[in-house]
Amino acid sequence: MAIRVKLREILEQRGVSQRELARLTGLRASTVNHLCSDKVDRVYLETLELICKTLNISIEELIEID
Repeated sequence: MAIRVKLREILEQRGVSQRELARLTGLRASTVNHLCSDKVDRVYLETLELICKTLNISIEELIEID
């Protein structure tokens, strides 16, 4: 089972930079950058929840499970 975080695509669609998301959420810029990469190997559920609340999206919109 592969899980893909679609954060990069969502930010591009909304015209929000990684830096801006980091500022809005209080997450470190390096954390946001990691989640926008193709190499996401682990993530805290609290982090995903914070991103979803900030961007007003559902978890299903943020992650894709194959």
